[in-house]
Amino acid sequence: MFLHERDDDYLVVVRADGERRLRAVLETKRTDAGPRPRRFRVKRGSGEEPRQPDQFVELVRAADRIRISEQTSSGARDRLQAMLDGYQLGATQVRTCRYCANAGRYSPITSETAVKADRDYICRDCAREELDRELAYKGEFTADAADRLEELLFETGDLERITNLLQGELDPELTRFDTISATVEDVDPVATDELTLHPALEDRVTGRFDELLPVQSLAVRNGLLDGDDQLIVSATATGKTLVGELAGVNRALNGEGKLLFLVPLVALANQKHEDFEDRYGDVLDVTLRVGASRINDSGERFDPDADVIVGTYEGIDHALRTGKDLGAVGSVVIDEIHTLKEGDRGHRLDGTIARLKQYCRRRDHRAQWVYLSATVGNPEWLARRLQATLVEFEERPVPIERHVTFAEAREKVRIENRLVRRAFDSKSSKGYRGQTIVFTNSRRRCHEISRKLEYDSAPYHAGLDYGQRKRVEEQFGDQELAAVVTTAALAAGVDFPASQVVFDSLAMGIEWLSVQEFEQMLGRAGRPDYHDEGKVYVLVEPDCVYHNSMEMTEDEVSFKLLKGEMEDVETVYDGPAAAEETLANITVAGERAKAVNEQMVGDVPTTHAVGKLLEWGFIDGLEPTPLGRAVTEHFLSPRDAFRLLDGIRSGLSPYEIVADAELADEDEL
Repeated sequence: MFLHERDDDYLVVVRADGERRLRAVLETKRTDAGPRPRRFRVKRGSGEEPRQPDQFVELVRAADRIRISEQTSSGARDRLQAMLDGYQLGATQVRTCRYCANAGRYSPITSETAVKADRDYICRDCAREELDRELAYKGEFTADAADRLEELLFETGDLERITNLLQGELDPELTRFDTISATVEDVDPVATDELTLHPALEDRVTGRFDELLPVQSLAVRNGLLDGDDQLIVSATATGKTLVGELAGVNRALNGEGKLLFLVPLVALANQKHEDFEDRYGDVLDVTLRVGASRINDSGERFDPDADVIVGTYEGIDHALRTGKDLGAVGSVVIDEIHTLKEGDRGHRLDGTIARLKQYCRRRDHRAQWVYLSATVGNPEWLARRLQATLVEFEERPVPIERHVTFAEAREKVRIENRLVRRAFDSKSSKGYRGQTIVFTNSRRRCHEISRKLEYDSAPYHAGLDYGQRKRVEEQFGDQELAAVVTTAALAAGVDFPASQVVFDSLAMGIEWLSVQEFEQMLGRAGRPDYHDEGKVYVLVEPDCVYHNSMEMTEDEVSFKLLKGEMEDVETVYDGPAAAEETLANITVAGERAKAVNEQMVGDVPTTHAVGKLLEWGFIDGLEPTPLGRAVTEHFLSPRDAFRLLDGIRSGLSPYEIVADAELADEDEL
């Protein structure tokens, strides 16, 4: 029998064989012999059935064990004990769940199972129900998010700490998801004065470094300076870029052909162009090819005769599609090679690489290919497809502590402000303040967050001109800014020495981040020459989507990204993608187009694609028609081309054609 004080009476619960057999209410009265039963009412559904008080006496005498809840007040407990003494019965005080006791359930708890709720301690079942109510109030949570919070609830034994977490509190013991330890592979470094380099490059390298970093040493030992093609897979900030420089600049200085350094973004191309100009501009001609406009490509800044051409994928591909002479190419460096797996950009990069290889073969000039990435799930397979030697290095220079917390959209900036302030107010053992990169999903949001941060910060996105972005980079490098707020779309182009990365959103525009993109971005936290550790905060809005085309919510995506395995990098072709790349290959290579298709990383259904191009009038035999040439020179997909043609044939104005295309794109999302 279990007894628990409730107002001026007592709840009585009788259990036998693990099941509740009776639930009742007992009222007592004072008598000359001490407290005795006055009324005894057995609960039946929502009602109560009066019984003789003697029935309580029979039940209590038949009980093997009598327990009184710890939450029963001392006065009420004394009255119960006095009544039981009158029947020569003993009772033991037990710690129980108040919520259960009030509901007529007997739920003993221990120090290991009790959960603190306000001033009470309750059982895990009741704590779970309270958490579920709080989650329902905050919005829909996925199973992964709810499981994570329940795990924290039972670890801490404190319901209030978990509900505070849902209000955006930054309790580090609760927000910490995991810590990615710093790892150091035992690689014997190559001394820079042992390298066989052109004297002009040797002076610059030995002046900057005494020895190469591990990934650079591995590349050299695997034939980098012998002209071998390589796929370099290594974490952010481990020195991959210099691998490409050593190979390409050395060959250019030795008269073995120019260096093409390809990157996915204009901002990154500008940055790399300036780096090459600063380092090698006195001994090599450096030019930029970004293809600023697909409609009107003036190419004013582009010098095809330069020794080093830094360009975007599309910029170099446009030169190929329009038949520009790039001269003798000695080396090609493809940065962010994992872009191969992305939607439209993936098949275009795949085609660019194949067309460049065809260009080099046509000129009978052997080029060296170096592919760089921090995030590849299938490096061995990709290296085989690219016919390159795999150089994989898994060192992480500093540990990264990853945190996740839940916050509604209006609360996120408040949390970001605290994180930025806390980081900037601290210094590493190397004397550097903590600085933050905040990643969000739109340019407008960049400005909104930056305006609301208390410490100096700046937005940084592709909508700013080169001069504006350069000023932000310099201010951040000089520690004049506590934070930059940038779009996820610029993640690959952001090269700030930040100690902390904050995800305001897990979307890139209206698409969720992939595991590769997420890893690339969080890898920006912590630099070995600046910081002791990196910190990453993922701010998750429950039940949030940024567009109705999104099938998952932000809390579901967050745990997929945090737990996710690196995705394989491969290019998958549907009909339109196959037709677009086959048309470009026919434009560049003519009758050699089939061989170019076969050299691509993805499997291209060439016969079907050629049939469609003939049907659409984009090719005549294996030559592009004027229409086909216009389509490929302007990077139009077949769908986009037909929209433009329909608009022209219908007599629409250019503005109407553009408006129709924009509306059609919205409808398809």
